[in-house]
Amino acid sequence: MIVTNGRAAQREAKIRNTGLDRLVHGWVVSETVGREKPAPEIFRAAADIARLPLRDAWVIGDSPQADIAGAVALGLRSMWISHNRTWSQAAYQPTDVAGEVASAIRRILRRDALERL
Repeated sequence: MIVTNGRAAQREAKIRNTGLDRLVHGWVVSETVGREKPAPEIFRAAADIARLPLRDAWVIGDSPQADIAGAVALGLRSMWISHNRTWSQAAYQPTDVAGEVASAIRRILRRDALERL
């Protein structure tokens, strides 16, 4: 599930043009929900659409304020995509850090598999 801020038409076109629409179950765009990340409502809308409990979600993102702060506020696990940047927020921390998205997904799948043991 993709959760993104922006105009619905623009974001949906980007999701389709990159082929992500074939890899995810759906997406939530802030314009459609009427709230932007880090507002809890946008993350709840994504969980509702996915028909999954929000508590099981991971938030993956490269914005400390929009992605990680939103996850922390809801008590969700988070993976910060650092793009080789240093974390600078003292008020909150991501659950884990990865350099890029593919690595983040591998790390989450590994962590979830270990938690099930």
